[in-house]
Order: sequence, then C-alpha cells, then structure tokens
Amino acid sequence: MNNPNRSRALRSKLGRVRGLGSTHEGVHHWWAQRMSAVALLPLSLWFIYSLITLTGADYAVFHSWLSEFGNSVFLVLFIVAMFHHAQLGMQVVIEDYVHGEVWKMGLLLCIKYGAVLFGASGVFAVLKISLAG
Repeated sequence: MNNPNRSRALRSKLGRVRGLGSTHEGVHHWWAQRMSAVALLPLSLWFIYSLITLTGADYAVFHSWLSEFGNSVFLVLFIVAMFHHAQLGMQVVIEDYVHGEVWKMGLLLCIKYGAVLFGASGVFAVLKISLAG
C-alpha cells in the first residue's frame, strides 16, 4: 500500500513547493499601482497649482473656475486616480500584515467600498458644482 503521508515526507523541499508558484495575479496589481502613480504626478502638480491660485477665492470664483471643462475633467481624473491608488496601496498593506482571514476580508471590503463611495461622492460633487447654473 502506498501511504500518501510517507511519500510526502520523502519529497524534497523543492518537490513539495513545485506547482505552488505564482499565479501571476500580483503583476496586474503592481502595474495598476504604478500607472495610477504615474497619472497622479502631473495631476497632483496641477492640483497644487490650482489650490495656490484659488487661495482666498470666494464661491463665485471657484464655481467659474470649476465650470471650465478642463478644470472639471482634471479634477475628476485626480479624484479617481487618487482613490484608486490609495485603495491599491492599502490593499497591499492589509494583505501583507493582517493575518486573520476574517479581519483581512472585512478590511479589504471596507477599503474597496470606501474608495468607491468617497471617490463617487467626490466626482458627484464636482459634477454638481460645475454643472449647476
């Protein structure tokens, strides 16, 4: 009779891990995080410049600034890229350092839904202000 435990014990360490290699799912995550970081570089510079130029502006000036098509598009892109990048980064930290499966799944769901909720709220606010008469 062939005992499976005995045959497993006779395998080398390399033989035990063979076939348990990478599923290549990390490449997509890594690539998405790098692309969102690249997108955030010019968008962040534009956002900081805009904040500096709008310092002390009242609502009417801000509304006219945001009503310009380019500014509203860049702000929406900044919000989406920022929340996506933040969600990807927090996901990596949770996957690496939270060891309880229930906690890990709960935190990952909170992070994903939180990023979608707050990102969508920001986009909605930009659209509402820029399209309001």
